[in-house]
Amino acid sequence: MVGALVALGLGIALTATAGDSHNAALEVVGIVLIVVAGFQFGGFFVVQPNQARVLILFGRYTGSATEAGWWWCNPFTKRQKVSRRVRNFQSERVKVNDASGNPIEIAAVVVWRIADTAKAVFDVADYEQFVTVQSETSLRHLASEYPYDDYKQDAVSLRANADEVRGSLQAELQGRLQLAGIEILETRLTHLAYAPEIAEVMLRRQQAEAILAARKTMVQGAVSLVQMAVAQLADSDLIELDPERKATMVANLMVVLSGDHSPTPVINTGSLYT
Repeated sequence: MVGALVALGLGIALTATAGDSHNAALEVVGIVLIVVAGFQFGGFFVVQPNQARVLILFGRYTGSATEAGWWWCNPFTKRQKVSRRVRNFQSERVKVNDASGNPIEIAAVVVWRIADTAKAVFDVADYEQFVTVQSETSLRHLASEYPYDDYKQDAVSLRANADEVRGSLQAELQGRLQLAGIEILETRLTHLAYAPEIAEVMLRRQQAEAILAARKTMVQGAVSLVQMAVAQLADSDLIELDPERKATMVANLMVVLSGDHSPTPVINTGSLYT
């Protein structure tokens, strides 16, 4: 910058002096210096915050200006502007089969930015389109790797394990976009549902599985309570239980503890054996 200013000032001074003295040589030199200074000023450019300029000189990559400020380069250098700001990509809802073969609808949001400007410009034709295609591809692959829902213990599902699924999607997408110099900051599922054609059927299945799981818990609890009651009665002197009476009491307790409705008491005035 200093050299350009000196050349410009010297050129103006020589041109003015040549005009007063009618010296053609000095005038030519002054004009040449002014032209050279103007040419040098053409190499200055400004980089805004979170932006970068990729520098290309005669078809050869010479570097990137990534820090905000006032820069200078060879005036013949092409300066391609690249934004390094954080961007969001909201995918469309895609229909795909989950790991159990059920058709589901899924969508995600991807937060990304350019980390390597040279790779983003030179290694892919259109880095924004590259992010779009690879995000949808990774989302489809993710949906096929996990079931939508699963009531089995220690089973990873799309609905129940959101954090693990999100981490898997981010890791796979980062691997795919590394080629383009893209950094994935966050991924998150924004839509997850069964496809409309099976939504009603799968809802009934979910309800049945939930009822079955609840019944299993109730039966386990009832068995524990019955065992505790029989053991305490056997240890006490309140009543002597023969096998038939014990079986009857166990059956009654299981009905009371496992039933959906409150039991109706019945008073037996006779004997168990009559």
